[in-house]
Amino acid sequence: MGWQISRGLLNPLDDELPGSPWWRELNAALLRDTFEGRLLAVEPSAEPSTRGAAAALEFVRKPSARRWYHAHNLTIVDAYLEHADLAKAEDRIERFFINLVLIRVLYAHALVAAPRLSLSWLAPVAPMLGDPRLGWAGIFLSLSRVLPDRYPLGDDIERVVSLEGSFGHLLDVGVIQPRVRALYEWAAEDLDTPELLGFLEGGVPAYAWDPRDVEAWSPQPSAWARAARLGLRTRV
Repeated sequence: MGWQISRGLLNPLDDELPGSPWWRELNAALLRDTFEGRLLAVEPSAEPSTRGAAAALEFVRKPSARRWYHAHNLTIVDAYLEHADLAKAEDRIERFFINLVLIRVLYAHALVAAPRLSLSWLAPVAPMLGDPRLGWAGIFLSLSRVLPDRYPLGDDIERVVSLEGSFGHLLDVGVIQPRVRALYEWAAEDLDTPELLGFLEGGVPAYAWDPRDVEAWSPQPSAWARAARLGLRTRV
């Protein structure tokens, strides 16, 4: 959450520089479900109030990397669904990165729970790379090296995307993009959320985004990204 705070995303809405209503709701959902799951593990006085809280409770009772991602991403996906109208009010760059955040968290989950899908023949190392306890997951989840340290950003998305580092480009364009449809299909089933399939149209992320606006999602692959596409090609 450090990069969210530094950008001002979580500033109070009545602040001189107000934060983002969408990002505040997303983080509130994560905090609420996580706290509720922990509380019910100690004081099982009621049923969980949300799917995310129920999954968080299961994680607390039987901790594992796969259960952690399941709980985290259930809350994330449900918050995306509930607050779509707030997302639509964000500017073009923010909506682009809101989609990219979702892709990244789904992919990090797949590293642990669907390693063949996420890394093809490198599947044996995928769970280690995605394990949130080992620190590698931060590489996949953090956008601090891409997003400028301010909010809001405006609409010049091409300039901002061009600043993405070589590793981020390799990950997004070389590894994830060729399997993005399979990733959403797998996540929709794993999270029991068929609505997730509506967040992708024709291979273009479509959450609070016009799927006809394809330019930002079609960068020219670098040599390393092309090599990754070829080397990790698989039937997914």
